Parts: sequence; structure tokens; C-alpha cells
Amino acid sequence: MAELREDALSVDEVLGAVADPEAGGIALFTGVVRDNDHGRDVQRLSYSAHPSATDQLRQVCADVAAKFDVTAVAAVHRVGDLAVGDVAVVVAVSCPHRAEAFTACRALIDQLKESVPVWKHQVFGDGESEWVNSA
Repeated sequence: MAELREDALSVDEVLGAVADPEAGGIALFTGVVRDNDHGRDVQRLSYSAHPSATDQLRQVCADVAAKFDVTAVAAVHRVGDLAVGDVAVVVAVSCPHRAEAFTACRALIDQLKESVPVWKHQVFGDGESEWVNSA
């Protein structure tokens, strides 16, 4: 599973996508919209993505699967308008052992943020806004 979606994300769906009887460890990361960024009140934000973003997200998942001893990998990112508290991204990996699961999950979210062309537009309480590259 490697998708961009406009609809609300389901942690349970992503968890189910990586569940496997051979996996002794599942690591999951959920990114949510927070109400502040570096001390500035965030009122709302919007994510947009380049048309190649889904393909690049799939490549990130494939890279993590090739680098680590994973059983399954999943990553889903929201696009569109989000409110404080909404889930923006969910990534998960399952592995035979927990240590590998934690390491692979960290690599998955870090590589997603570094290489998948998703941009965040934050609107602050004072009316100012900014674009942030990646999730």
C-alpha cells in the first residue's frame, strides 16, 4: 500500500495492510496536524502533491523493503485541506523482529519526507502563511 488520498486516513487500515503471521514486530508512525509550529498558532493547512508523488511514494516503499528484512510496508499521505488533529500521514512496516521494524519505519518516514514531492501550506493565527517542502 502506497497512496495519496483526499479522504481521512485510517490507522487500522494501514496496520492491517502490514499484518502478517511471520512478523514478530510492527512499527507504525502517525503524523497529525498540530496546533503550533515553532511557537506559531496553526489554524489550518493544506497538502498538495506533484503528479509523480504516488510513484515516488511507491519507490520509497520498495527501497525500504529492499534495504531491510521487512515482511510488508505501507504508506499513506493526505492531500487537500486538513484541520488541527487530522491524520496527515501513516506509515508502517512489519518485520520478523521489533528492532528491525523500528529502524525500517524510521527510514520509511524519513525517506518519504525527503523525497516524495508533497508540499504543506500552513496558515497561522496571525493570518500569515508559509509553504513547507514535504510532509
